[in-house]
Amino acid sequence: MEDVPAVYARSYDPARPVVCMDEKPCQLLGHVREPLPARPGNDTCQDNEYIRCGTCSIFVWTEPLRGWRRTQALSRRTRMDWAGQVRQLLNVDYPDAQTVVLVMDNLNTHNIASLYEAFEPQEAFTLAQRLEIHHTPKHGSWLNIAEIELSALTRQCLDRRIDDLNTLNTELTAWQNATNTDQRQVNWQFTTHDARTKLRHLYPKH
Repeated sequence: MEDVPAVYARSYDPARPVVCMDEKPCQLLGHVREPLPARPGNDTCQDNEYIRCGTCSIFVWTEPLRGWRRTQALSRRTRMDWAGQVRQLLNVDYPDAQTVVLVMDNLNTHNIASLYEAFEPQEAFTLAQRLEIHHTPKHGSWLNIAEIELSALTRQCLDRRIDDLNTLNTELTAWQNATNTDQRQVNWQFTTHDARTKLRHLYPKH
């Protein structure tokens, strides 16, 4: 419980950026009938019936102190997909960082073993050496700032039906670029001291 707040309390260091990641499933939905456009005095109207067009997984990566995030929707959420996202993070997003301090939940795909499943051992080892991983505790996923970003993204970008992956990624990129331009940062207030005084019931018991 104390580990993640302690990571967030670190000073900004471009050589060791603190990055949070999260992912969520998303349904691709289409309209049975075209919605009626908005008119003066009337909102847009859409049929309550819809067409299921499959599912996907939305990945969000964010560096809270820098005000940066990257989003992408993939058709699956396998170990290979997560590993590919990590390679992009290290080689494209942060090629000059000595170490990326990565905060994420304990999903079974979010571990070093996924790198070794996806890549040759030498590449997997090279990538793993540049990661410092911190998992949020059980029942403590709310400590993950990327989860907050996903909540904002859902309200601002996923409040309508989107029926294909390409359109969804176009919308996600537009949201990502707009928020990155604003450089919206996160002022994290929950400290290690708060965890010790307010969440003692979540600490391990003897």
